[in-house]
Amino acid sequence: MDIEVLREICLKKKGVTESFPFDENTLVFKVGGKVFLLIGLNNPVSFNVKCDPEKAVQLREEFDEVQPGYHMNKVHWNTVNMQGRLSFQQLKELIDHSYDLVFKSLPKKLKEEIGHENELGGER
Repeated sequence: MDIEVLREICLKKKGVTESFPFDENTLVFKVGGKVFLLIGLNNPVSFNVKCDPEKAVQLREEFDEVQPGYHMNKVHWNTVNMQGRLSFQQLKELIDHSYDLVFKSLPKKLKEEIGHENELGGER
């Protein structure tokens, strides 16, 4: 996976925006105003995604490509290297998981405004 494919995956999701709120090198994807993925443009081989804490530990133990989130809350965020042994599908699942976690945390009214058809498992 490269940054253009990652960007396309993120932007296909309902209610997603992209911006550079921190600096000109960190591309941030949000849903409902909350971050679910960050990637640095100066070295786009890894990205940060939110993750269920128990799943995060399991992934870090199983894959060298998954590390505690760089400059993030290490309980809830992972840094994922796209150039390792993780398949395209596994990378996409990590992005989907992050989006779903953040979406679920949004207020009900905002979820309805976004018109999300996915309650974990449907169309994204």
